[in-house]
Amino acid sequence: MSAVAEKRAKPGTVIASASGKWVSYAHSVFAGYAFLSALVVGMALHFQKIVRNEYYGYPDEWFPSVSAAIGDRYPERSIFQLFIAVTAGPRFALVFLTYLLYNKPGHWGPRAHVGVGLLRTFTCGGWVYITSTDDHDWHDIFMIAYLLLTLPWTIGGILLSREGTKSLKYRKIFGISFFLMIIPLVYFFIQHKVNHIPGAYTIYAFFEWSLIFFDVAYDSVTALDFKAFEIRVVDMNGITNGSASSSSSTSKKHLKVKDNGLLTGFSFGTFFNFAIDVYNSFIFWSVLTSLGLLIWYFPLWYMGISGYEVTLLSTLGTFLLGIPFLTRLFGKFPQLAQLGTVLGVAAYLVPGPSDRLLTVSAACIFASISLAIQIYNVTAIPFLGLSKATAFSIGFIVSVLAKFSFYANNPIWPIMNDSNGGWNKTGTVLGVLAALLTSRPQKGSGAAVPPSQQGTFFFSACGLAGLFYSMHSLLSDSSTMIYWVWDGYPLTGPLPVPYGGVTILAMTAGVYLGVTAKKTAGSWPAFTVASVGAYFLYAFDGWVGYAGALVLATYLLAIVPILLESASIHAPGRTFGVGFLLYDLLVLGHVWVVAYAFVPGGPLLRERTDLLVTASMVLIGLGVYGARKVPASGSTAVFAPRSEKKTSIGFYKVRSMAVVFLTIVSMLTVTIAWRRTDKEAPKPYHPEEKLMTVGIWTIHFGLDNDMWASEVRMRDAIKELELDVVGLLESDTQRIIMGNRDITQQIAEDLGMYVDFGPGPNRHTWGAALLSKFPILNSTHHLLPSPVGELAPAIHATLDVYGEKVDVVVFHSGQEEDVEDRRLQTAGVSEIMASSSNPTILLSYLVTKPLEGNYNTYVSEYTGMADIDPSDWDRWCEYILYKGIKRVAYARVSRGTITDTEIQTGKFVVAVDATSSNTQIPEENVPEGLRYPALFRGEGVRGHRYHVFDEPRYYA
Repeated sequence: MSAVAEKRAKPGTVIASASGKWVSYAHSVFAGYAFLSALVVGMALHFQKIVRNEYYGYPDEWFPSVSAAIGDRYPERSIFQLFIAVTAGPRFALVFLTYLLYNKPGHWGPRAHVGVGLLRTFTCGGWVYITSTDDHDWHDIFMIAYLLLTLPWTIGGILLSREGTKSLKYRKIFGISFFLMIIPLVYFFIQHKVNHIPGAYTIYAFFEWSLIFFDVAYDSVTALDFKAFEIRVVDMNGITNGSASSSSSTSKKHLKVKDNGLLTGFSFGTFFNFAIDVYNSFIFWSVLTSLGLLIWYFPLWYMGISGYEVTLLSTLGTFLLGIPFLTRLFGKFPQLAQLGTVLGVAAYLVPGPSDRLLTVSAACIFASISLAIQIYNVTAIPFLGLSKATAFSIGFIVSVLAKFSFYANNPIWPIMNDSNGGWNKTGTVLGVLAALLTSRPQKGSGAAVPPSQQGTFFFSACGLAGLFYSMHSLLSDSSTMIYWVWDGYPLTGPLPVPYGGVTILAMTAGVYLGVTAKKTAGSWPAFTVASVGAYFLYAFDGWVGYAGALVLATYLLAIVPILLESASIHAPGRTFGVGFLLYDLLVLGHVWVVAYAFVPGGPLLRERTDLLVTASMVLIGLGVYGARKVPASGSTAVFAPRSEKKTSIGFYKVRSMAVVFLTIVSMLTVTIAWRRTDKEAPKPYHPEEKLMTVGIWTIHFGLDNDMWASEVRMRDAIKELELDVVGLLESDTQRIIMGNRDITQQIAEDLGMYVDFGPGPNRHTWGAALLSKFPILNSTHHLLPSPVGELAPAIHATLDVYGEKVDVVVFHSGQEEDVEDRRLQTAGVSEIMASSSNPTILLSYLVTKPLEGNYNTYVSEYTGMADIDPSDWDRWCEYILYKGIKRVAYARVSRGTITDTEIQTGKFVVAVDATSSNTQIPEENVPEGLRYPALFRGEGVRGHRYHVFDEPRYYA
């Protein structure tokens, strides 16, 4: 026998304990993972098989039913059954704890309810383990029985819940939602089964999956009740060797904790709620950034003020919160405003441009209200404001990441749809679910700080205006600030890919600093450094300017918690109302600096982006000043004492969420940047003939006649025309009013082309871009003289064309009304062409008639340039001129519905004998490799066809 007796636990010792809420968490996680994993694996491995039904397959049907996803194929069926089996334990425990929660002596209701719960669990096993493939009839019998038993289970739970509890409210929401979904479920099942409507089964599937969601969500509400329970394992006879667990209840909320790493305080419940806030922020920014883009469509077609510009003021809907009733209504039911915001995502379903804009405008009203309500009084609970602000920042970054992944277009914008890469359906469905799950846990109707200590709301409003404007104008696309510092080839600075990813990583660093070093971020030295960064961004090109951009990006995201929490202690109507009013004025200025020739009072802000940058930083400074005036202690403190952060579970929860989400965002960013960078070098279409096919196209900012993004159709037209070099005019969309987009990215990457974006957005032009299959050796950006009218951009690039240097000039002249401007611009471009000793091609928008006026300056002995076809009298804007290179063909291709201007294109051969003749020859005398594609003859394709001459022209 051992000399030392083995230590045993004393009889009655608690050796393990856990909060009852973990039963609910385990049930929700395992059940949710079982269904979700089966869906993901099935979609990945057997997509077309599981979406097929007895009548239709892909593409008519494109989403699987629950039965198809969980029961038709291996391995998804096995994965589902494995995790649903694991769910059984928590399921029976949940039913038992529910009985304990509701049980009252002498009452039969709880007993009947627990009986229904047990029977419902067994029927669940029936339809889970007898799949529709195994035995369709028994699968349906168990499924119908399960649905019928759900009725007394749900109603019983609602009747037995205590009045006034949060769990009762959510049981009503999820229970009612469950049964409401059955109505359209049955309707679309009939449409599929009886009427054989294509696609009906896919819609049916969405409602079927919603039943699963609401079913699991209903049972997950028990976590709110079970947190009052503690499950203990007690050694009654002292038979165990382990040490006793703490006698204190694990279900109690400890205010002080020890920092045990970056994931201290992490929980799946917190993760879920935080994810909802992140997605709601993503929806907010997606809707807000789409508003200006839709507005822009109308002045394009009106060529001036259209009247629709007034919808820019939709964000002033927050002034409605000055009505106490509405503040109480949206405060009690925040889901209403968030659901209204989702209208902006679902607006893609509205076909007419004006109706679509008005739908998004209404959504922006709700978006501004939803944000104000979600932020109002968040400091009533310590670190809740930090959580909301951090989720708001991450949601913004997610919107930027989505654009980085989808070539500078947000996939849920209402200019997107199935045909051009949109994910609108997914965005809408997830948006509705997140809206229904939106909560506002803070209590009280006013700030806890005495009014005398709150300071003026105006400073907070200024901070919001400067912050939102700066984020929107500079950071809402990862390439915007890169184009601010872009100065052409050879490269002296960053490219949008991969350095757009670096911009996103800088923003993630800012979010982390805003969580862990908020006091430092809100200091005057930090503001000073950020102001210097803003100056560098404005004043310098290349790497120096980009360094300033990264500093500014980091700072703007770091101060989000400071400015939002400062605003939260004031009445939301006036604070956010004035904030969005000032933001709208900055947005108008952002338009005025480039559109000065088309708006009243425009010359006052002509090319004064410096004033807007200064104004936004001053407003942010006022916001910081207001935040620093809030008392440094108490529940509404913007800057929590360091000692409080060190011991608060609230702080560690926020930090853990920031670490998890920022890590995910960073990993996705690096992956997307690598994927988009890993491309083959561009190759011309016909190297064997040394052919160079060029084109010029005024693309109207990438919005087609019906207000859809047109990059995909533009790409297809350029590819099918086999253009090696193309100039794009009216191409600078790096502004709020144009969506902060980059039209060139998808075209260039999909077709394998080098890009020169041309003069950047801080150069105040409508844009000129060059895409080339040939390497760009050098490029210079020009702003031609424009004393009165709009600025005229030009790119002078030298290309390596089959070993020969060829100059290409892309140029957009000013408007017709400013005669002197056009004369000066003509002289400037003529000097550029005359100075070139290389073969030269001009791809241009000249605003002149052939053989008249300024035309004779462009085509002259001084420039040495010749017209690609002097006999083409039907031109006014677009022209192709050339010298020192052999022209072999010319064609005009109709615009389709993409824009209001055709594509003009020419074919040139790099040859020793560069002489060209205007003598036309029949196509059959032209070598096959030099001919234009036959695809565009006759009716053409997608509205593009050879027109004016109805066929290409070839020359000897």
